[in-house]
Amino acid sequence: MTSPSVFELLRPRRAIDGCSAVLLPFRADETIDWSGFAEHLQRTIDAGLRPAVNMDTGHVHLLEAADRARVLDTCSQLAPPGWFGGAVVNDRPGDAFDAKSLSAECEAITRRGGVPVIFPSFGLASLDDDAWIDAHESLTDHADTFVAFELGTMFHPAGRIVGLNTYERMLRIEACVGAKHSSLEREPEWERLALRDRVRPGFHVFTGNDLAIDMVMFGSDYLLGLSTFAPDAFAARDAMWAEGDPSFFALNDALQYLGHIAFRAPVPAYRHSAAQFLQLRGWLDHSSAGPGEPVRPDSDIDLLRPVAARLDELLAS
Repeated sequence: MTSPSVFELLRPRRAIDGCSAVLLPFRADETIDWSGFAEHLQRTIDAGLRPAVNMDTGHVHLLEAADRARVLDTCSQLAPPGWFGGAVVNDRPGDAFDAKSLSAECEAITRRGGVPVIFPSFGLASLDDDAWIDAHESLTDHADTFVAFELGTMFHPAGRIVGLNTYERMLRIEACVGAKHSSLEREPEWERLALRDRVRPGFHVFTGNDLAIDMVMFGSDYLLGLSTFAPDAFAARDAMWAEGDPSFFALNDALQYLGHIAFRAPVPAYRHSAAQFLQLRGWLDHSSAGPGEPVRPDSDIDLLRPVAARLDELLAS
């Protein structure tokens, strides 16, 4: 893609659909902090962001079916209809695609008032392009609307980024109202935005690029793990963009700096960074990484503390 076509994608003063993948916190004894989750979920809703639960930020790969259901129940009790829930099939490498389980997950989310986000699985990723499209088309029997999900393998080994031709075919599935793109690269997302604008302008490209959160300037919406660190700051930033307020850039810069700290290798350790940051902000009583999860060193607190102070300063100004 050439530079002029990229600049033509810029969308000043557009309203951003901000969706936040909500952290599911754990206690030091490796049990789920359900009260901390409910409080942070409510904080996200109060900020004006659409919550997304049972995502990778929510440690969904660690959860049993009963815990996933409790997460959905909590969200349905607190959030208005239209929240996002990960439709998850926790399979293993080499497993066949389990259409029945995925359909059941979609139904569990929709009957609670949520919109399924089709979380990657090994079985789904193993399908060829035609079968991958067929699998998504079959979901229209189980969900009026759903969101597809491209995920790089740096986040999850079952992740998959499809080709642009396959993406265009996905755009034409009426019930598929959007797709999260998490390649951590700008160019393929720019290509998807240009294709979206040409083929189906109402389709949502939800950026999952925590290393380039300014993709919202080019027409992306977002479904970010980084936004769980500071839903208040993300909501304020989004409002600044819609209003044409140049303060957008300072706040975006501070949030992006936080993203580069949190999403450095190993990328999955960002969940621990989130717990550390939320504890710094006084929003969690602890900063457990979760059972078996990669951890950040305690010295990261010295990196995160000035970012928290900077966000407080910008939000107060």
